[in-house]
Amino acid sequence: MHHIYHTEGIILGSKNYGEAGKYYSLLTRDLGLINASAQGVRKLSSKLRFILQDFSYVKVDLVRGKDFWRITSASKTNELENISKNPISFEIFTNISKLLKRLLAGESPNALLFSDLLRGFYFLENSKKDNEMQNIETIIVLRILNNLGYIGENEMLKNITKSPFEENLIFEAGRSRTKILSEINKALNETHL
Repeated sequence: MHHIYHTEGIILGSKNYGEAGKYYSLLTRDLGLINASAQGVRKLSSKLRFILQDFSYVKVDLVRGKDFWRITSASKTNELENISKNPISFEIFTNISKLLKRLLAGESPNALLFSDLLRGFYFLENSKKDNEMQNIETIIVLRILNNLGYIGENEMLKNITKSPFEENLIFEAGRSRTKILSEINKALNETHL
């Protein structure tokens, strides 16, 4: 008897395999970044077909297989459903997904990172202004890098990296955007990834 893990996750991307299966990169609240498969999900009769969409936020049930996880069931959370409807917020979401897949290695739960991402994506989804969305992207990327240990102690960035992700941070990031981007680029260069 296999243990079933219940968790929430953001689908960062997927690849087709076999006749009707898919492999998913899934950032989960409780397990970290995992690779999971779903058999038959591309069939027209599959119940999971419309739930397991790239860049969606879902509740999933998982079983650990020999080499990877298997998704046994999933349901929608009804959150982040509109983020892909705006081309700018969708592009930011996909860029952040690529960054996460690049920086995260193996299963390592990180509840703070997961919560930060959800909060940032919530603001991104509800933002209507282009410059505001760019500031939100800057904050999310900075906080990812800080959470993973790529940003050292920096007094200028301390408020943006340590404060709760609230609306006032978006304004603050706009004022310090050039300095923040400089720190982000420096940290990304140091990762050598």
